[in-house]
Amino acid sequence: MKDMMQKLREASIEAVARAESMELLEELRVRYLGKKGELTGILRQMGALSAEERPVMGQLANQLRADIEGAIERRRQRLGEALLERKLQQEALDVTMPAKAVRLGHKHPMYNVLDQIKEIFIGMGFEILDGPEVELSEYNFDKLNSDEGHPARDWTDTFYFTEDSRILLRTQTSPMQIHAMETRSLPIRVLAPGRVYRKDEVDATHSPMFHQIEGLFVDKGVTMADLKATLNLVVEKIYGKGTVTRFRPHHFPFTEPSCELDIQCHKCGGKGCPTCKGQGWIEVLGAGMVHPKVLAGCGIDPEVYSGWAFGMGLERLAMGEYKITDLRLIFENDERFLQQF
Repeated sequence: MKDMMQKLREASIEAVARAESMELLEELRVRYLGKKGELTGILRQMGALSAEERPVMGQLANQLRADIEGAIERRRQRLGEALLERKLQQEALDVTMPAKAVRLGHKHPMYNVLDQIKEIFIGMGFEILDGPEVELSEYNFDKLNSDEGHPARDWTDTFYFTEDSRILLRTQTSPMQIHAMETRSLPIRVLAPGRVYRKDEVDATHSPMFHQIEGLFVDKGVTMADLKATLNLVVEKIYGKGTVTRFRPHHFPFTEPSCELDIQCHKCGGKGCPTCKGQGWIEVLGAGMVHPKVLAGCGIDPEVYSGWAFGMGLERLAMGEYKITDLRLIFENDERFLQQF
């Protein structure tokens, strides 16, 4: 048995010294010292020894176990040190190398314009509102004085969710007028930006999804002159002093009288080009005095109060400010385009 233990010592110490990985080292530990290992197999033969030999063999076995465990631990430390050294070499940081340039993002040009508009109206005492994009036809049409026969209510113009045309994707931010007048005390000054949806064909100035900004002011003594002065101020704040505008008579069911505001085409200076479709002007927004029926429907006495409202296309404002010639560029996420801003 003594010879067997000596051979086990030599074989195990040599095998442990050659182990090249932690996994192999663990396999050797189980092979030599485990419950079914070689040392345990030798110890099972001690029953055949005399009473005098057993203590001697037991002491030799304990010493052998300690020697093998010591060899395994020393090899584990060496393997760990070698692994750490390789990791340090692979992950070495050369502090003398130039740092990589950090590429920072920036706001989308459309949201730059939105922030400008918000700042302008907040400076005039307006509150910024957010509202649902999925709307009831009651708010999108009925309470805005758009009767059943209005063309905008047709299935070819509006995205409906239900067969009864009751639930839809809002076609304008104008429903926020109703939400504001139903929930806020007078006077009311609100600005409501957000996405809207219409079944438009995509071209240089149209998209089935775009952004509008709804403005509403209701108080005593509000006139059309207040509306024109406010909108001219906003346009000059965005595009600079001397920006040429024009107001054209129009019809909206929820305002009376109504108008549209155009700005002179930034691309051709009013001469006519593809961007303005040869007109020399780009339509920016629709506006007007809040219809008395709309006020009355929200519980506001039109004999005492009046107000103005407008809805402007955010993309078209961005096109004007940044001289963008095609609205599709705003949505295509082409980095070559976005990096210019």
